[in-house]
Amino acid sequence: MKLAVVLFNLGGPDSLEAVEPFLENLFSDPAILGFPSWIRKPLARAIAKRRGSVAREIYSRIGGRSPILEETRAQAAALESVLRRSGEEVKVFVAMRAWNPMSEETARSVAAYAPDRIVLLPLYPQYSTTTSASSVAAWRAAATRIGLVAEERLVCCYPCDAGFVAALAARVAEALARRRPAIAYRIIFSAHGLPQRTIAGGDPYQWQVERTVEAVVRKSGLEELDWRLAYQSRVGPLKWLEPATDAEIRKAGAMGAADLRGPGQLRSSGPRGSGSD
Repeated sequence: MKLAVVLFNLGGPDSLEAVEPFLENLFSDPAILGFPSWIRKPLARAIAKRRGSVAREIYSRIGGRSPILEETRAQAAALESVLRRSGEEVKVFVAMRAWNPMSEETARSVAAYAPDRIVLLPLYPQYSTTTSASSVAAWRAAATRIGLVAEERLVCCYPCDAGFVAALAARVAEALARRRPAIAYRIIFSAHGLPQRTIAGGDPYQWQVERTVEAVVRKSGLEELDWRLAYQSRVGPLKWLEPATDAEIRKAGAMGAADLRGPGQLRSSGPRGSGSD
C-alpha cells in the first residue's frame, strides 16, 4: 500500500515582509475570529497592521523569519525514515495553515504522488477547533477543489501519549538537573491560550492541556514540587484562559523562597469530547 502522511502545523513568516500577510491569514480564519467574512477580513487586516511592527521586531531577533517550516520538515523527514525502515512505501508531506506551503499546494503534491491511503497528522497534541479542526477543514476543502480522492485516516490528538509525555518529562529533568542548592524553584508549564468563550463553546483544548501537564508531573515525580500551568499569546479584547504566563512569571519573581513551595494546582474545566471523526 502506498501511503502519504500529511503533517499539519500553523506556519510562520519566511521573511520580515511576510509578517503582515501571515498575520492576516491567521486572523482571517473563521475558527480564530468567529465573525461573518465581511467583518472578519477587514478586522484581520487591521489586526495584522497593528501588530505587524511588534511582530517584525520579534522575528528580527531570530533571523528575520520563523523556523517552524524547517523544523516541521525535519520532523517529516525523520518520520518518513522511520516508516520506511518498517517497510512502508510512504512519503511525508507538510501543510501549514497560515503560510506556505498551505493546504492546496500540499494537496497537489500529494495528488501527484497518488497514494492509496492518506494519514492526516496534526502536530497539535491537544485538539482544538482553532488548530487541528481548522487545519483539517482547510485540507479537505483543498482536496475537494483539486479532486484528490484516497482513503483517509485522521489522528485526532494525543495529549497523554506515552512517548510525548516522556519527551516532555525528559526536558523537565534536564532543567531540574541544573538546579542550584538552597534556591527555591517554580516550574511554569506554558501553553498557548484561547479565548474563554471558545472553551465555553465545548472546545476540549484546556481539559486536554491539563491532562498533559498532569501526566508530565506524574512521569517526572514533581507532585511535591512547586509548579503552575499558565497560558500565553493573548490577543485582542476578549477574556482569555488564565492565568497568563507573563503574569505568573512576574508573580514568581516577586515571591520569596518561603512562598515558592507546595504542589501546583490545575483549574480543571471538566472532561470534554474531542469533536474528532
